Amino acid sequence: MDAQTLRANAFKALHERAGAFVIPNPWDAGSASMLTRLGFEALATTSAGYAFSLARPDAEGAVSLEDTLNNVRAIVGASNLPVAVDLENGFSDSPQGCAQAVLRAAASGVVGGSIEDASGRADDPIYEFNLAVERIEACVAAVRSLPFPFTLTARAESPVHGPDDLSETIGRLQAFAEAGADVLYAPNLRSADQIAQVVRALAPKPVNVLMSGGLTLSVAQLAELGVKRISVGSALALAAYGAFYRAAEDIREHGRFDFADRAMPFGQINQMFKQP
Repeated sequence: MDAQTLRANAFKALHERAGAFVIPNPWDAGSASMLTRLGFEALATTSAGYAFSLARPDAEGAVSLEDTLNNVRAIVGASNLPVAVDLENGFSDSPQGCAQAVLRAAASGVVGGSIEDASGRADDPIYEFNLAVERIEACVAAVRSLPFPFTLTARAESPVHGPDDLSETIGRLQAFAEAGADVLYAPNLRSADQIAQVVRALAPKPVNVLMSGGLTLSVAQLAELGVKRISVGSALALAAYGAFYRAAEDIREHGRFDFADRAMPFGQINQMFKQP
């Protein structure tokens, strides 16, 4: 059995076992390597974190599929863990284009990926319902043609891009589940009650919850609600960039270098990256 199939089987098993697991979101090979060494069991890329590393905005078409796949290959090469890729809207409006993006991602070494129903257009941010479902159906057909179990996540983006109607979001997620998606995901759920409603409506399908922004629940609390997978999106990248920005700002505005006392020691990180 090849390495990708082993990772795919391990990733599938994480979604089938009891309890919840955390899938943190690296944005480059270095952050992926650090998260692997910390003992996490799987990784998922962040489109926002990667876009920011290129000095580009997220979710506005500023990062191409080629860019994303190049980054994914570096992340897969830096970790022995299962990796899922954030494919945004599949870099295409059409079902066929989404399916091709998923297949190309699989060829880059990942064992899972997400497709969302956000179009990336400010004037028409969410795909019409039937088209959104057809896009997931096409991706499901594509991944079922692969020689390993690719875990496909379908995302309903209305809590982010509106209209913020939980019943509408749940209806879309249920349709994506019926279309064959393996995991369902609605970012920006705002309370334990909303999360519980989504989990109940989609059971027994596994649900991914994004822990970012103002939502402050523990892994144990999310597991109690029935959540299977917990991601952090761009939160780790924002934490890193925030610390960098505040340090540089302190130098520029106040002539101080106190940030160095809080930094990770050079020897520690250098030794970490020396190890295979």
